[in-house]
Amino acid sequence: MPASPNPSGEDQGNAVVGPGAGSIPGAKLGILAGGGTLPARIAEAVRGQGRNLFIVAFEGHTDPAAVRGYPHVWSRFGAAGSIMERLHAEGVGEVVFAGPVRRPSLGELLPDWRTTKFLARVGTRALGDDGLLRAVARELESDGFRVVGLHDLLNGLLTTAGPVGRLLPDEEAGRDIARGLEVARGLGALDVGQGAVVQQGIVLAVEAVEGTDAMLDRCAALARPGKGGVLVKVCKPQQDRRIDLPTMGTVTLEKAARAGLRGIAVQAGGSLIVDRAAVAELADRLGLFVVGVEVPEAGR
Repeated sequence: MPASPNPSGEDQGNAVVGPGAGSIPGAKLGILAGGGTLPARIAEAVRGQGRNLFIVAFEGHTDPAAVRGYPHVWSRFGAAGSIMERLHAEGVGEVVFAGPVRRPSLGELLPDWRTTKFLARVGTRALGDDGLLRAVARELESDGFRVVGLHDLLNGLLTTAGPVGRLLPDEEAGRDIARGLEVARGLGALDVGQGAVVQQGIVLAVEAVEGTDAMLDRCAALARPGKGGVLVKVCKPQQDRRIDLPTMGTVTLEKAARAGLRGIAVQAGGSLIVDRAAVAELADRLGLFVVGVEVPEAGR
């Protein structure tokens, strides 16, 4: 039995496509677009609110289909100077990070003068993803932009506590979730990653620079006999929650199923679920649980 049923069968807390409370509706929005479908989903919803937007698409990272039909410019990561100038020229007031990115090498970065000065200033803070992104956010703010989170723009993206779909973790899965939370929080404190896979108390994999999808791809060969493992994703203790919150959607579920897992636990209030209704439907069909779990803050 992969998980216990949720008798209500309700998809609790479906995402609402509407403006969130933390954004200024009249401000033109700049979307710094990573990979996947999230940039397009945000652009579609924001345009539906009647709000103007402009997208910065990154070469080798952004899906061209995600920006098609929207005002945008293509750039490399290292062109911070021209990116800032273009955002100002477009009248952008708020900026949001949307979609995952693969950290480029220095050769791929080809930094312009502003990027070079930025990297020299942040120094060792650029070694971890969270430290680098927080420094980028501060740079944007120092240039007059307001950095907002995805959940500031759309209601219902933040994960709520409790099950998504009909299935619940059983007692053994609950123990694996507790172990995964411990491991993932430790990784996050070191600014390494946001996730871990645990099976029967054994840590099968931890997330680093490769990201969640690649971590799941290698888990199938590591699985032990018996009940499948659990993926746990949490935000880093020191994380700026406007940027790079752990995110899951149907692709994560499909990869978890292929890896032989029986469920996913994500941090309530500290992670995002893209298209909650679709996640609930697919989770039920695959026989996996998805649950939002409370994670106490340090010292509480």
